[in-house]
Amino acid sequence: MAEMCGLEETYENQKLTEKEPRQLWSSRGSPGCRTRLPLLLLPLLLSLGLFLLLITILIQVSKIHQSMQRGAWDHQENEPPVAVSPERIQSELEEIREQLTRMNATLTGLCRPCPWNWGFFQGSCYFFSQTQNTWKASVSACQDIKAQLVIIDSAEEQQFLKFWDTRNNRPAWIGLSDHHNEGSWLWVDNTPVNLSFWKEGEPNNHGDEDCVDFYSDGWNDDKCNRENFFICEKPSVPCPEF
Repeated sequence: MAEMCGLEETYENQKLTEKEPRQLWSSRGSPGCRTRLPLLLLPLLLSLGLFLLLITILIQVSKIHQSMQRGAWDHQENEPPVAVSPERIQSELEEIREQLTRMNATLTGLCRPCPWNWGFFQGSCYFFSQTQNTWKASVSACQDIKAQLVIIDSAEEQQFLKFWDTRNNRPAWIGLSDHHNEGSWLWVDNTPVNLSFWKEGEPNNHGDEDCVDFYSDGWNDDKCNRENFFICEKPSVPCPEF
């Protein structure tokens, strides 16, 4: 997935950049993003800094090792051993531990649980489309980016999506339908609905409405061939532990 020119991923202050995957790929060389190219140097500079820090640590470890070996060698030659105080060794080891801690914090800060153009909430990544598709085409579009049309299984997730919808004020497909069996609502992973947030009077199956779109005030059943925006969801990637 191509990088976007701006994104915030917090619940309260998210700027959920909304581009179709194909549009995101085509925007890689756009003039607006070229102005942000210097930002790409930041990871390189950080990597260089971490490399230099690692070299410094290795040099310090090598010095300690050489000092201890020199003391052992002098002792074997029946010469007075070179005094390496425990305090000095402990001090150098503490300094190494501090440097490793700083390196760990820096590497953790570089980790992103979601792609640049996705929103993050409670262990999941969310993609909010900018273009419109039918429900079936939306299912395929999410699968193409290794995700699925969103499954809402908690009040907190509903509230998070409601916050997005309030900001954008437009309906979007979610992964719920009864097109296989009228009145039997199933998610795209074939699990039944255990928690629902229907609008008042919905679902009403008015005119053979078998697919569900999301509004800020609740869910609505709609005709599956209608073109709507859509929301994809996939698990976030845990940051490595060092």
